[in-house]
Amino acid sequence: MKKYLLLFIITAFVMSCSKKVEVKGKITGSSPLERIEFVEASGVATLPLANIGLDKNGNFTGSFEAPKDGMYVINYAGKQNLIYLEGGQKLNISGNSMTFPNEFVVTGDAKKNNDFLQASQKFLGEYGSKINIQQLMSGDEKEFLKSAQKIEADINKNVEDVAQKNNPSKGILEWKKNDVKVTILNLLANYEMTQRQMSGNPSFKVSKAFKDYETKLEGNKDEMVKTIPLYRQYLLVKLSPDFQKYAEAKTKGKTDVITSEIFAQFLKDKKDISETAKDYLLAFVVAQDIHPGAPAKNTEKVKKIIDTDIKDAGIKADLNKMQIAINGLKVGDAAPEAALVKADGKSYQLSENKGKPYMLFFYASWNPYISEATVPVLKEVVNFYKSKMNFVFVNVDDTKDQFVKTSSALLKGIPGTNVYGEKGLESDIAKKYGVYGFKLPCFVIVDKDGKIASRSFVNLGEQEVVTILDKQTGLSAPKVQPNPQMMQPGITVDPSAQPANPQPAPTK
Repeated sequence: MKKYLLLFIITAFVMSCSKKVEVKGKITGSSPLERIEFVEASGVATLPLANIGLDKNGNFTGSFEAPKDGMYVINYAGKQNLIYLEGGQKLNISGNSMTFPNEFVVTGDAKKNNDFLQASQKFLGEYGSKINIQQLMSGDEKEFLKSAQKIEADINKNVEDVAQKNNPSKGILEWKKNDVKVTILNLLANYEMTQRQMSGNPSFKVSKAFKDYETKLEGNKDEMVKTIPLYRQYLLVKLSPDFQKYAEAKTKGKTDVITSEIFAQFLKDKKDISETAKDYLLAFVVAQDIHPGAPAKNTEKVKKIIDTDIKDAGIKADLNKMQIAINGLKVGDAAPEAALVKADGKSYQLSENKGKPYMLFFYASWNPYISEATVPVLKEVVNFYKSKMNFVFVNVDDTKDQFVKTSSALLKGIPGTNVYGEKGLESDIAKKYGVYGFKLPCFVIVDKDGKIASRSFVNLGEQEVVTILDKQTGLSAPKVQPNPQMMQPGITVDPSAQPANPQPAPTK
């Protein structure tokens, strides 16, 4: 009997430690072209954890690994809202496409927590609309502190009332209490900044009572910096004056310095800031320096900062994923192999292209922009360069059946190899190449030796694409003036100037 009891306890423990969240639901009036994404709200890299499709009736189902219990963002049709999730939960979400995700109903394991969240957020919105912020910010400090303390008390009273009604978990209750503190802290920071500007005195100081109130609110700094991005913003605002002076002195006469470099150096001297806070604050600044088309030397600098100055392994991993998603894999590295399959069920290896450069084109049927703007340009590119390079069209739809339908219709008549990544955006190839829903279509060029030859592009009309293609093939695409009225100009090739069998450009 004891043996079976022990087994039951172990099984229950394993189940409770699961990080997987299973979600299903229905969005009435939705289009099959819409997708639902879940993003960790407290994370440092806002990459989707799941991108779930809807059928013609608005039904959806999916699952994802939740890094931790906490707040997540639901993205849908360009709109977003918060939802509180815990690992191991099964939940059902329903709503109407006209108001989702601003309004939605949660049933299942997450119901109590999200009923609590929605009720407390609704109160906060209604309460905030009644406050005269301008009057509050311009008033006497003593009166301001009195008002701020009343606001804190009123919100906390509502939190207690709503908690009694909905019986939320300890995790979300603690998060909400910290969220209230951060709301008041930002109110204090705005007041201090406003008073400094109004006085015209850059050395303006608030009273000891003001500072003591701030200190009281910041009693749980590390937990707040981990879970509430608005607290990170508050800390950055507080550090801003000192950082501006530091940056001016360090960058004088220099033109090739990025913000992350200076901020990393600045934080090293801040003994009053915990290592946890330093990691999250530096990660926020680093994320601003990760953007498409960044010079290679800047990308390398960011990578070095992530590797050497960020201590938290989870934050480090998230930033590396973000860098790959935005900029692509490192040029010169071997192109990763991945599990791919053709329409006839036969497996396919990217290494089959070795000895000849090739372009990877990632796409999905639910992105209507691809058929309207990308495919016509893709045809031009393929027709011009096909004699000297290969083209691999990688579909990341949700099912193989959708891949077969899409590839035969969308890419009909375009020379190249059509393949599918099993499980779509959750596929092996999508993960290795940092392909997400927000980055479709996506193009990557690989050289004849199987090494990455370009960053990842979302626009074939960029001159950099043409330059790399010319270099890899030895061809020289004729240039024409782009049409300024086109939303996404195609490759600058004049079709009438294309030879029937393009030849390598003469060596200079």
